[in-house]
Amino acid sequence: MTDTQPPLPPRSDPRRRTAALIARLCPGEGFAMTALDGVMTMRANGSLERMPTLYEPSVCIVAQGRKRGFHGGRTYVYDAQHFLALAVPLPFESETEATPEEPLLGLALRVEPQLTAELALALDEARGPAPQPPLTMMATPMDEGLSDATLRLCEALSSPLEARLLAPAIYREILYRVLTSEQGGALRAALTQGGQFGRIARSLRRIHAHYDSELDVASLAGEANMSVPAFHSHFKAVTHTSPIQYLKSIRLHQARLLMIRNGHTAASAAIRVGYASASQFSREFKRLFGNSPAEEARRLQQVLSLSQPLSFAQD
Repeated sequence: MTDTQPPLPPRSDPRRRTAALIARLCPGEGFAMTALDGVMTMRANGSLERMPTLYEPSVCIVAQGRKRGFHGGRTYVYDAQHFLALAVPLPFESETEATPEEPLLGLALRVEPQLTAELALALDEARGPAPQPPLTMMATPMDEGLSDATLRLCEALSSPLEARLLAPAIYREILYRVLTSEQGGALRAALTQGGQFGRIARSLRRIHAHYDSELDVASLAGEANMSVPAFHSHFKAVTHTSPIQYLKSIRLHQARLLMIRNGHTAASAAIRVGYASASQFSREFKRLFGNSPAEEARRLQQVLSLSQPLSFAQD
């Protein structure tokens, strides 16, 4: 850290201290990688209107500001009092409340499937299977234990040595606390259930990992051991959209990120995500985002940018 940084708020004010630490880790607008793989910081210096977005399976914790997610006719508020958790890759719509004086500051923690499933299974063995039905997306109140773990993670990420030695254990603790939170049972059910939900979740992960490949509904249904009509029905129950629309949305979101973060042109991004026709790509892109590819890339160049971890002085 440099001597020009303002002093951190005391630990007796954990929310403000967490926000201040995130502000140091993410001084510019957008997303910043941290020293721990799977954890990113995020910052928005102003409000953002409702727009399509895509989250991987993740836990989103906001220390300052407010975001709202919209999916399946429901609104999910995540702010300093609530975190957002997603069990599967999910396109939805979101809006952000922030000002230059009080920017939105938060963490996005990727839900590592194997680790999270191991924790969920261990909890089910100790407590019995979760009684709640599985949910793909939930906004849940932050409790004292999760708030404290989040603060400790931000403190650890501010030190090269602690980021290497302490942060992985705190990340695991945060996943544990999410799985034991008010709606944690529904998330555990989503991660461990072997029925129709589990089969659709595996299909979603396959689409998310191989969106640039030739994927067809009949093959996905066969892999899920379902008829095509049953697959359509269960898929829509989980995602509130059809398999084809879901694949299209994933491709368009990934193309937008390629243009914003990697400098691709619309034509090269279209090819990279699996489009054979540049004109079809442009039409469908504008239909989803309301702007042409070039306009959308310019508009979101800062708020969706991704920067490398900051270099800190060695301990």
